Amino acid sequence: MANKINGSDTFSSLPSQIDLELLEALLEPEDATYPWNPGDDESEAYFQELEQQFGMDDLLDEGLTKRSQDFYGHLDTLWAGIASMPEYNDTRQQVVVLNLQEILRTNFAACVPQTLLNTIATKAAEIFAARQLISEQLVECVQTVLPAWGTEDLLVLARPFAYAMRSSESQNAASALSNLQNSEWTALSEVDKAKVSLAIASYAFTQLNNSQPEV
Repeated sequence: MANKINGSDTFSSLPSQIDLELLEALLEPEDATYPWNPGDDESEAYFQELEQQFGMDDLLDEGLTKRSQDFYGHLDTLWAGIASMPEYNDTRQQVVVLNLQEILRTNFAACVPQTLLNTIATKAAEIFAARQLISEQLVECVQTVLPAWGTEDLLVLARPFAYAMRSSESQNAASALSNLQNSEWTALSEVDKAKVSLAIASYAFTQLNNSQPEV
């Protein structure tokens, strides 16, 4: 029992961490300690030195902020230059065409010749951003695969599809494409071929429009 008491006394006699830190502060050189009395002459110099350090920190922060803004502005300039390069635009256009061709083949290749689908996709991507009426764009696409059709005749057939695209409806396209379910392409009449081609073109333009990034 006596041993336990002696051990306890020895343990309690050891200085704590707080005691050590206080002792260290008391033993520091006078010029390195905090000026506890703000009225001392040395206190003013101490606080002026601190203010100068804080001022330098503010200047460093401002400099870093300005340099980072200049850096990102330079990146924006570089990116704008790259995006305006013909090589970049050509590559991007090729990607758009290939993606659209793949979409059309996935949906219609079982009933429509792939060459027709690829041609429609290529033309649709080419004239998508042109300032034309929707009906005129549809006709221009179809005339690349059905050149025997006149513009006026195709415009008559294209109007219902153009109206459906403007009103976000798909009944006309679905009705035209339903002719493919039980018929081969070669078995369709020339009018049905034109309607199906217009329906596929309208589907292609819808896909291109949906792929545009929102602003």
